[in-house]
Amino acid sequence: MTISRSAALALIKSVHTAAWFAIESCMVYVLVCGLAKRTDRTVAVAGGVVAGETLIFAANGFRCPLTTVAERFGAEHGGVTDIYLPRWFARALPVIHLPLIVAAVALHAHHLVRERQSSADAGAALH
Repeated sequence: MTISRSAALALIKSVHTAAWFAIESCMVYVLVCGLAKRTDRTVAVAGGVVAGETLIFAANGFRCPLTTVAERFGAEHGGVTDIYLPRWFARALPVIHLPLIVAAVALHAHHLVRERQSSADAGAALH
């Protein structure tokens, strides 16, 4: 059984949109936990998802590999036209995403440094 190019493109767009939603959900989770001063394994897993997506995006010349696949099935060439989001929003995603990553890293780094300092201070008080 073969599917039409338009059905294949719709499937690719749906998968890409679902992947985007999952990755951005992880990004929001990492940020919220950073603001709540909570760093644990679940935050590390969510951060790993975001980091993995970022590395894949960067390694592919700052272009999502699914965009190339979608273009093979008829998506418009250029821009982010292979995702079910408003075009203006989809085009702004890298500009929006980078400051969120920087903020999340800064929040968690600050929290971990303070946590280690507190542990060191508590250990010094015992001696």
